[in-house]
Amino acid sequence: MKPMYRIKPWEELTIQDDYMFKLIMGVKRICLSLLQSILHVEIADIHYLETEKSVDVRYQGKGIRMDVYVRDDANTVYNIEMQVRMPEGKSLFKRTRYYQAMIDADLLETGADYDDLNKTIIIFICPFDPFGKGRHIYTFRNFCAEDKTLELSDDAAKIFLNAKGTLNDVDESIKAFLDYVNGIVCNDPLVRAIDEEIRRIKEENEERVSYMTFAMKMMEERKEGFKEGKAEGLASSIRNMMKNMGISLEKAMDVLQIPMDERAKYAALVKD
Repeated sequence: MKPMYRIKPWEELTIQDDYMFKLIMGVKRICLSLLQSILHVEIADIHYLETEKSVDVRYQGKGIRMDVYVRDDANTVYNIEMQVRMPEGKSLFKRTRYYQAMIDADLLETGADYDDLNKTIIIFICPFDPFGKGRHIYTFRNFCAEDKTLELSDDAAKIFLNAKGTLNDVDESIKAFLDYVNGIVCNDPLVRAIDEEIRRIKEENEERVSYMTFAMKMMEERKEGFKEGKAEGLASSIRNMMKNMGISLEKAMDVLQIPMDERAKYAALVKD
């Protein structure tokens, strides 16, 4: 029996949904404020490195899709991702390695020398605890295994924000934002700005139509994949979703409801 797939109504979209998250992070003042709150740094301005109309704030090179890909006035490059589910095994953590490699390759392709590689920060926002330690924030850099005081200084960092954190390890603004990811609204300025923007967007008929068109295309691709009834048919649908709708490999497999234990097989087929 073919698994059911439900198109989420426009009115029910939250910041956890890819479509809405990209729209919200496409609002410069909100994206900038979030980065400042997470990193505790002053950022004068940000520039979207790859921006296409409407929802498609993404990096398209090398077969990956990024939710948010920006550079600040100090030339630090950021990739921000909303990760709703914890994948099996180590795929989430390996993905940060892959994203890092693709970002570096993209920067070098613009003519940069190794010494001129931008500082990069990859941020995953998770409504679950990816490490089970209760922290709201986990920051990773490269340190010497024999001497933890010695940092590699390759200017690359990975940050995981955990909306289920229990420790007192971040300020109230970040706690408020992570609570909002969990659906709790408060009077924090950043949360209020995000919530008001989501409400405003939902009132725009043009965005509603764009979302429904996007959702129906995903539904059509899913039907086509099942119609062929073979692995290659589903793999073809995954490729089309990634290419034409700008969604990630993982999201495409979510839409097609491919079982976790079969995803490695389909990932390999898509890359062939």
